[in-house]
Amino acid sequence: MAFKDNREYIDALAKHGEVQKIEKEVHWNLEAGAIVRRTYELGKPAPFFQNITGYPKGYRMFGAPLSSYKRISIALGIDPNTSYRQLMETYLKRKAQPIKPVFVKDGPCKENIQLDGDVNLFQFPAPMLHDGDGGRYLCSWHANITKDPETGITNWGMYRAMIHTKNSLGGLLEPYKHIGYHYSRYYEPRGEPMPFAIAIGMDPVCSMMALTPLSYDLAEVDVAGGLRGSPVELIKCETVDLMVPAASEIVLEGVVMPKERVFEGPFGEYTGYRASPRDERPVYRVKAITHRNNPILTISCMGVPIDDCHAPMAVTCGAEMLADLRAKALPIRDLCAYPQCTSFLVVVSVKTPYPNVAEKIAATIWARESATPPYVMIVDDDVDPNNVWQVLHAFSTKCHPWRGITRLEHGTGTPLTPFLSRYERINRLGARAYFDCTWPLDWDPSIAVPPRASFDNIFPKELQDHVVKNWADYGFKD
Repeated sequence: MAFKDNREYIDALAKHGEVQKIEKEVHWNLEAGAIVRRTYELGKPAPFFQNITGYPKGYRMFGAPLSSYKRISIALGIDPNTSYRQLMETYLKRKAQPIKPVFVKDGPCKENIQLDGDVNLFQFPAPMLHDGDGGRYLCSWHANITKDPETGITNWGMYRAMIHTKNSLGGLLEPYKHIGYHYSRYYEPRGEPMPFAIAIGMDPVCSMMALTPLSYDLAEVDVAGGLRGSPVELIKCETVDLMVPAASEIVLEGVVMPKERVFEGPFGEYTGYRASPRDERPVYRVKAITHRNNPILTISCMGVPIDDCHAPMAVTCGAEMLADLRAKALPIRDLCAYPQCTSFLVVVSVKTPYPNVAEKIAATIWARESATPPYVMIVDDDVDPNNVWQVLHAFSTKCHPWRGITRLEHGTGTPLTPFLSRYERINRLGARAYFDCTWPLDWDPSIAVPPRASFDNIFPKELQDHVVKNWADYGFKD
């Protein structure tokens, strides 16, 4: 089933014990962020703050909206205990059946409309999320919406935004991201302001698609419709020619001016570090705000995994890589993009069809348009990529320290990659490596390949069955 808005989703999470309503007064300055971060690290329900210091009753914050596979499953309307592999398959199946949005003339996000001089970003309880952040981040779980002026293609992305003044924000607009491409390729060179909308508190699937890097010609709203199983309702903005989800809690509208820069950051990022320094970055000039009555500000306190960035990206980006490998007709058994590794490592199991298949797997993954991990590990098909113990065992015993590791000195980096130097981050210079943890094809299985000494491999099948059948009689409970 599709949730019509974030409020229905919160109610559904509550029914599964995934929401903790907090009535005690909580301060927006670090306290709320600290609570959200602790819930990630302890695996606790999503905190729903009802009473925020200095703000009227009814102004609430909802944190950790999509930080686990269980919450993703609930958002997709499937069994909350759905496995990671099945989540990827569900994503691929539904993505292949996109549904166009429908346009409406009225919606909840228009219950309050503020223009020009009435605009005040501080009316919302924007949190200071991490100690050391450059300011209060109103936008940490949302969709930045912009349009390519040449093609008319609308893009949804999720890029942080920090409050500067009551009517301006700042954030990262990197040229290799779609929103940054629109700005740096078209608007700024022409000396034109770039229209934008930022939708906060959308339904969970829309938020997940804003987070997911898709190819340039794919509309996130269409894919969101396919994942939801019903079209997203869009409504026109008040001051810019853009459409936003009609059930959004808060919508900001305005323009990013050319050549205008103000210092923004630092910020605790999804890599688990405060990886991007304070720097001069573009400015969002807010011309209008529309919002629901008693708005709910949805927030994420990104950092050390697993949080709202890592779990959804492991599903969607993992599924995209799996689809690319299948398209190459490679005999892939399984794939896991570990959320604990902040999208920097993917493990692929393969039934090796020919020598050096590891290189083709790595090259296929790195050929993707975006969100390519710097580390790729290839294991045999008797290793389950979702079983970290099997993966570590295969890595430490099958990967030759010299022949098994292939390093690429020159690759594309990102400004948020912790292991890169400041110069490399600024210039997007990176490096890559893949680990071949498969047995060489020319090794004789009867001589060179040692048999694995595990219960299901080193004992006769009859004895295995006998032990399993008599397990309870031995005194074991399971």
